[in-house]
Amino acid sequence: MTDYQVHTLANGIRILYKKASSAITHCCFIVNAGSRDELEHQTGLAHFIEHLLFKETERRSTSQILNRLEIVGADLNAYTTKEYTCIHASLLNQHLERAIDLFEDILFHSTFPEDEQEKERGVILDEIGSYLDQPEEAIQDDFESLLFAGHPIGQNILGTPESVAKLNSKEINEFMVANNNTSEMVFAVFGDYDFKKVVALSEKYFGKVPVNSAQKHRVKPEKNSVGHHIFTKPISQSHCIIGNQAYSSSHQHKNGLLLLNNLLGGMGMSSRLNLEIREKYGIAYTIESNYTALTDTGIFSIYFGTDTEKTEKATKLIHKELKKLREQKLGSLQLHQAKQKFIGQIAIAEESRMGLIISMAKSLLDFNYADSLQQVFDKINAVTAAQLLEISNEIFDKDKLITLLFEPKE
Repeated sequence: MTDYQVHTLANGIRILYKKASSAITHCCFIVNAGSRDELEHQTGLAHFIEHLLFKETERRSTSQILNRLEIVGADLNAYTTKEYTCIHASLLNQHLERAIDLFEDILFHSTFPEDEQEKERGVILDEIGSYLDQPEEAIQDDFESLLFAGHPIGQNILGTPESVAKLNSKEINEFMVANNNTSEMVFAVFGDYDFKKVVALSEKYFGKVPVNSAQKHRVKPEKNSVGHHIFTKPISQSHCIIGNQAYSSSHQHKNGLLLLNNLLGGMGMSSRLNLEIREKYGIAYTIESNYTALTDTGIFSIYFGTDTEKTEKATKLIHKELKKLREQKLGSLQLHQAKQKFIGQIAIAEESRMGLIISMAKSLLDFNYADSLQQVFDKINAVTAAQLLEISNEIFDKDKLITLLFEPKE
């Protein structure tokens, strides 16, 4: 049984509503268009557009856009991923129409003036520079470039200084026409309203948006060759990522890998990697694993930073833990404890209402439904030890892993 309601406008835009007994509303508008939809010479374009949405529209100046919600104490922000662009806001319930009006204006009536493009180009170049100054962040992008070499998923979301310098109005308009399919848009609201009011306001503003039926041509990435890659950087300690392509968001083993990832190096101090590498040997301050599921592939990675002379030992300990998971089936108590820990963390994370409504909107885009919390728990509880062993042997196979190491220049 669903705990949310959905209404589809005539132009294909879907309205998702989840009721909350709160004075605060969290809402988001998600478009199924991200950096993987850019052409080769357009790297950074989706992110560039996201920035420019907050500049001039046909009826608002930049200051009017920025003040429209902030003047009533609301929080407005946006982000771009490999596959989505998301605008979101948190506000007092009485200001919902104000938010919907602004969302419609910036998403469908932005003018992308040349002077604002130049200003934002400089801002993004500074953002790229700041990002590159953080090796723990930069290494993730470089790793994904290796993992998906020659594929748009491997491109940096921010772009490069060279690519950002060349982006222009023509490419902005072409990208939006080619990728902003109205049937692949969701406006989601988590607040205390009658659903009819949410639908009526959505019809008033989003209902007049012209239909766009443009079809994407996303290509599933091929598996790339493995390898050990070392680069020297002007840094003070070594940074390393070990990983592999993983399961898509619709794969039958997605929940099993999410559980394994949490057991291995997920949230909390009791993950296997944290206990072994930080607590037992004191080798690294940060050691973690991550699994991101995309619509047709996924990314699994283990990251750590440490002193150069400790890198080899840390790497060996990581492979030792991966080998255990490949060779030793979890006992019933270990499996139960892993599930209980993960389920508890998910339940707590659900308290972040903005995170929840964004997650639901993405799920509606990808699968045409959003699981309830109990359905999520049921899927995790259905995972077996035999499945985890099978997943470990596929994803953690040492012969399939890519290693990227940043070492300090001598």
